[in-house]
Amino acid sequence: MTESFRRSGEYDYDDPQGPYSQSQGYSAPVNPEWPPPPAYEPTAASPLPAAGPEPEPRRRRARGSVALLAAVAIVAAAVGGATAYGFQELAGKNDVTATGTSTAVVPAGKKGDVAAIAAAVSPSVVEINATLDNGSSTGSGVVISSNGEIVTNNHVIAGAQSVKVRTSDGHSYTADVVGTDSSKDLALIKLQGASGLRAATLGDSSSVQVGDSVVAIGSPEGLTGTVTSGIVSALDRDVTVPTDESQAQGQGGDGSWPFQFGGRNFNGDTGSSTTTYKAIQTDASLNPGNSGGALIDAAGNIIGINAAMYSSSQQASSSSDAGSIGLGFAIPVNTVKSDLAKLRSGGQN
Repeated sequence: MTESFRRSGEYDYDDPQGPYSQSQGYSAPVNPEWPPPPAYEPTAASPLPAAGPEPEPRRRRARGSVALLAAVAIVAAAVGGATAYGFQELAGKNDVTATGTSTAVVPAGKKGDVAAIAAAVSPSVVEINATLDNGSSTGSGVVISSNGEIVTNNHVIAGAQSVKVRTSDGHSYTADVVGTDSSKDLALIKLQGASGLRAATLGDSSSVQVGDSVVAIGSPEGLTGTVTSGIVSALDRDVTVPTDESQAQGQGGDGSWPFQFGGRNFNGDTGSSTTTYKAIQTDASLNPGNSGGALIDAAGNIIGINAAMYSSSQQASSSSDAGSIGLGFAIPVNTVKSDLAKLRSGGQN
């Protein structure tokens, strides 16, 4: 600059010793006569930021792990809730053990152990006594809810004036007939004033294979809680039974009931009013009174309701003819489960 500005009496830009000379590199003033700059005083419009602790660095990986775990927990809860809902919807709110897939009712190390299966399932099998116009009928039933719903065969309670049930612990109840389905030879009864019963676990009969080990529990000849064992002999056997109530009640003369299989009549004449269903064939010993009882797989699940068996007592003229001949049939449990809604609604046919 070629011109000096001294009006203010403070600075001379051409002065080589001035505060803003190029030779000084614009350094701070060194003249002791120059006044110091005023101290900085903050105003309300420009407050100083408050001093505080330095923020910690974000832990991105830890936060991501927590979020991932939370997401997994939510998904697991949703799946668990949906599964529980599905089980309830299958067989009613009280049916906490009625499932669509096989579960381990007996300990894994006891699978196939007849004693373990009997201990686990026997409390869920009952004896049924029906009073008829012309006598009485004895059979078995399977508990499917803790408040006393029981599945049995229609021919066990057909035409009954009253129904009495005895549980495995010796308690006796009066039962009401809720619904029947003669086309499938099934019936549902309900105990009066019952609670806290052990419901059986309904398995999946579609997974049953020929040769599988099975256990049968029922009340043959009134012998409550009788346990026998065997195998699955065949599947999808066509079994024909009477639908007429009078025909269903012991036409064999020994407390058994008639049925047709393989073009032959067993235990008497089935009559003209009949129905045919697909059955599981088993060689487990079944006798009159087993009807309506449980056919159980190696894990303790119900896979069928025992319904028809050949009784050889009329032909037992010699020792070679006596005893079980290993020809029994059970209604698959999947048929039972598909019919429950109808039975609960009081279906009668």
